[in-house]
Amino acid sequence: MSKSYDFNLWSHYYRDYLLSNIIPFWLRYSIDTEYGGYFTCLDRYGKIFDTDKFIWLQARQVWMFAKLYQDDDLYISDDERKQWLLTAQHGIQFLEKYGRHPTSGQWYFSLTQQGEPLIEPYNIFSSVFASMAFGQMAKIDKINCEKYKEIALNTFNDIEKRRLNPKSEWNKASPISPRQLKSFALPMMMCNLAMELEHIIDKQLLQTLTQECIKEIIEQFRQTDSGLILEYINDNDGSRNDSFEGRLLNPGHGIEAMWFLLDIAERQNNKELASICIDTLLIILNYSWDNKYGGIFYFLDIEQRPLQQLEWDQKLWWVHLETLIALVKAIDHRPDKIDELVNWLNKVQKYTIDHFVDPEGGELYGYLNRQGEVLLNLKGGKWKGCYHVPRAFYLCWKTLDKISKKK
Repeated sequence: MSKSYDFNLWSHYYRDYLLSNIIPFWLRYSIDTEYGGYFTCLDRYGKIFDTDKFIWLQARQVWMFAKLYQDDDLYISDDERKQWLLTAQHGIQFLEKYGRHPTSGQWYFSLTQQGEPLIEPYNIFSSVFASMAFGQMAKIDKINCEKYKEIALNTFNDIEKRRLNPKSEWNKASPISPRQLKSFALPMMMCNLAMELEHIIDKQLLQTLTQECIKEIIEQFRQTDSGLILEYINDNDGSRNDSFEGRLLNPGHGIEAMWFLLDIAERQNNKELASICIDTLLIILNYSWDNKYGGIFYFLDIEQRPLQQLEWDQKLWWVHLETLIALVKAIDHRPDKIDELVNWLNKVQKYTIDHFVDPEGGELYGYLNRQGEVLLNLKGGKWKGCYHVPRAFYLCWKTLDKISKKK
């Protein structure tokens, strides 16, 4: 017999911290009122320490505020809701004006504070998040709806063209190298992007793309012998490559992908897929949890050999937050595994609150050493922005609220 759990209490925690701490932090410190867009390089107390603007973080923040604006269950004032809309519009206007290469139309990696290009569009993920941002804005900006849909769709079509060679001319790998590897990051992000743009892209294309991503993730990157997910596999046949890259595990990526697929499984009423995802989530967690100090390792080797990544044993914010999302969604899907899943939720939740949450400075720390001590006390930078933290607290709140209402 399963125990009784107070999901409503947890739901209120995530909602309250999101609305009283996380969102106010980014509204207070990140808005560039002079040149547009957002500052993301913020120290512990929100002070700006660098003014460069990274396209994927600009787009992620637009997406986050546009998503929040659409939720009618937040019970906030009209003034607060209007501020979220204005914040999303503030970022999307900067992106539209400065974010793309003038001839290729591809999205730069970074810009100066004023919007001048710094780094070329070498990374397809700038495009992924730009497409998501414009897709969300098309839902809430009635005046610019069609224009934003067109930008989102054009960007999506460009991503589709670049899927086989995402870095195009910036790819460092030799074209004649015998080691041609395929990255897990792309099918993981594509399945999420497809669901984000389901109101824009062709329905048949949506179905085809999601099925391709499911097949790649579950049948190729997920290893049948261990149930673990590799970060790279051989491009030609999907087999394992015996190399540093070919043995690499990125637990956070594998876990994040599982909740992306859980969302697809729910839309398709695919219980078999949901079951595989939840089993895989638990396998990854059992393999990657640090039994000595707690927390989830950043990188691991599937054969437990030494790694190239010097930061392999660090504990990162996004890994733990994506795990919380995956666990609450898994609880919603598998009441028969509720005790095991709640045990993990308690463990990861306690570690996250004890080590990442900063009661004094606000928001969450991003980077801890293996022992759980703060390595960098920044709240935003080149990789951390207004995305993983608010998205996790938002989705955990909404999912736990949904579960509590079933009881």
